[in-house]
Amino acid sequence: MTPLLSFENVIKRFPDGEREIVVLNGVSLTIDAGISVGVYGPRRSGKSTLLRLAAGIALPDSGTICFEGRDVARMPSTERSRLLRQRIAFMSTADWRPSPGESVIEHVATSLGSVGLTMRDARRRAMRVLGRVEISAADALEPAASLSLAERARVMLARALAREPRLLVLDEPAVMPKLGDRERFYALLRTEVRDRNMALLMAAEEMGALQGAKVLASIENGELTSSEERGTVVRLPGRRLGGAERSV
Repeated sequence: MTPLLSFENVIKRFPDGEREIVVLNGVSLTIDAGISVGVYGPRRSGKSTLLRLAAGIALPDSGTICFEGRDVARMPSTERSRLLRQRIAFMSTADWRPSPGESVIEHVATSLGSVGLTMRDARRRAMRVLGRVEISAADALEPAASLSLAERARVMLARALAREPRLLVLDEPAVMPKLGDRERFYALLRTEVRDRNMALLMAAEEMGALQGAKVLASIENGELTSSEERGTVVRLPGRRLGGAERSV
């Protein structure tokens, strides 16, 4: 069976003055449909770059990344953008940028224009998914800019889920001070991933955030290792290129 997502000996570099920094060093993995994968790594380990490549936001310098059997780098840019809008959802709390005066429901609904929905239908879907992440109808009408960190994370999750992706990619999704808020968010996330039979690729600096993942992987110095389970993530031998790493 063709994996949903696969990396084969992927290398990613970034310029640093007159030299290049190797951020991902020969990474290989496969993720099947419906599988949840958690990637643990410290800051500047390469995990954010890994996720951006998985989401099609960035492209590898060498190696191959395939989604549903198709080489992402060989897709026309318009098709790759459509893939990110419709089949893959990427969420990072660092990307929270609601428009001035935008309500919560508008923030979610406007993300659905690219999937062919009218604004009326987009608002209906937005309201349904906001309810799933415990945002009330009254709160959905509040300004998005007024939300707490905990509410913000749940609204960002709703925005990602509203597009009904096959793969959900989350980068440090629950940056919030209260343990109860974090646990509530992760419980909602696990429920939605299970009920929708989505694949999940999530990276975090804390192991607790990755509870419930079928496979736990780790990344350090741009190299990925994991437990070897059928249909999940498998590390293949990569070439050691040397150089420092940086999370981008």
